[in-house]
Amino acid sequence: MFQHPGDSNISKFQVSEFILMGFPGIHTWQHWLSLPLALLYFLALTANILILIIINQEATLHQPMYYFLGVLAVVDMGLGTNIMPKILAILWFNAKAISLPECFVQMYAIHCFMGMESGIFVCMAIDRYVAICKPLHYPAIITESFVVKATVLMALRNTLTTIPVPVLAAQRHYCSQNQIEHCLCSHHGVISLSCDDRTINSIYQLFLAWALMGSDMALIFLSYVLILHSVLKLNSPEAASKALSTCTSHFILILFFYTVVIVISITHSEAITLPLVPVLLNVLQNTIPPALNPMVYALKNKELRQGLHKFLKLNTKGN
Repeated sequence: MFQHPGDSNISKFQVSEFILMGFPGIHTWQHWLSLPLALLYFLALTANILILIIINQEATLHQPMYYFLGVLAVVDMGLGTNIMPKILAILWFNAKAISLPECFVQMYAIHCFMGMESGIFVCMAIDRYVAICKPLHYPAIITESFVVKATVLMALRNTLTTIPVPVLAAQRHYCSQNQIEHCLCSHHGVISLSCDDRTINSIYQLFLAWALMGSDMALIFLSYVLILHSVLKLNSPEAASKALSTCTSHFILILFFYTVVIVISITHSEAITLPLVPVLLNVLQNTIPPALNPMVYALKNKELRQGLHKFLKLNTKGN
């Protein structure tokens, strides 16, 4: 069949960059959001660096549970640093352009860090399960070697399984629109601009969500059911209270993390009349957990609080 040369040129045309428009519907005053977002990012960096310093300096915190918390702190800083500089550049300097390779790299990093966060929550749930349900075997099972192996396994799992996400997105043709109604390169926002069939992208994204997040949620849920069952069998109310207290902070953070993930999935799959909602949730999902995680653990954990007081006291004396 004869095709007009002009049609061929249009079909082969590829945009050279994307334009991140920011928060849909509030472009005229979205710069006011920069202050709370910048404060959240600064708080996340400061709190997580402080957690790492305290764990490193306090010998009593050189335990698997705190090592996992240290890994979580590193992941949280990566999660925030991956998106916040670009978001603040959009809001402060109107620097909305982002090249395709940069966009796909950011997309990959978002998936990696989110998967890693979920994976570390699983490791921490297993740690608490063994500590409460099999306390006599805890020193033999949850060792420093276990922490290293579990962390490496989660890192490999997330870096390898998420590679197809940006690779498949890069294979799409972006030949007309290049404005993304978002302030970060979300998978849904980017591939919705493609001119060709994106079924494979959607299928793999769904598979990834169920294979990684779904399995993680199932393991965490199972761990907490077994923990609760074990705690209810304890004869001492004091022992039961102490056991549950060590898990409360972990459960609060997990509940927030997965609730936002599920809500974002629903808002992307349904026709939403307010496009601001999924975008705002997406940004908050990458900014609130990094700031919230260290604060909740510091408030709920006695050893961490003592380490923080000691660190602040030493620095006050030094000054």
